Amino acid sequence: MPAAAGRSRASRAVWKAFGYLLGSLVLAVVIVQCWFYAHVLWWRVFQPADTAFMEARLERLRAKDPRAKLAHQWVPYERISTQLKRAVVAAEDAKFVGHEGFDWDAISKALEKNEKKGRVVSGASTISQQLAKNLFLSGERSWLRKGQEAVITWMLESTLSKRRILELYLNFAEWGEGVFGAQAAARYHFGIDAAALSAPQAAYLAVILPSPRRYGPGRSTPYISRRIETILSRMPAAQIP
Repeated sequence: MPAAAGRSRASRAVWKAFGYLLGSLVLAVVIVQCWFYAHVLWWRVFQPADTAFMEARLERLRAKDPRAKLAHQWVPYERISTQLKRAVVAAEDAKFVGHEGFDWDAISKALEKNEKKGRVVSGASTISQQLAKNLFLSGERSWLRKGQEAVITWMLESTLSKRRILELYLNFAEWGEGVFGAQAAARYHFGIDAAALSAPQAAYLAVILPSPRRYGPGRSTPYISRRIETILSRMPAAQIP
């Protein structure tokens, strides 16, 4: 009996420790989500000074040059060219105004394409998902990170208007080596303000979004030219908030 009683006490102790550990993990997750959500609520009115992605990029730049700085200037929604808004929506997320953060049709098609190729060759991230990643997360690829991205996307969509989401996205998207936001992009690539971007210029900026650091001012390729024409043809139908 004493041996059995000892094993029983040990078993209870193990389960008790497991319960404490599990409870602590759940509490930590809840605290982290509350921290994210508090920031999203704050950004309904106030703009972020920078983002997690910007901080990571600056750290990498300063590893090569300690004096490196990012080019970034916040501009309100109404001072960003309507052409750029239409171009980005046409290129990145045609259903932006209508969905609730996720384009399930695009996700399904991307999964089919990736399965056929046996590797990741296509993504289906919406503007809201991209914003969630840029604001808070690292660039690593993992299921845990994708899960957190989905939660933050839900927070953004349930808390902010589509106009605010697009405003934040356009102000923090990367458009060159250390170049962030529509204003810095317009100055860097064309020497003008974001409000003055023409349709072809806006289409160019939308086309280079997936690989912005590959393209310096004035650089073009046959692929870029073809994509610009495609985006220009889609822009009139693009719905923006």
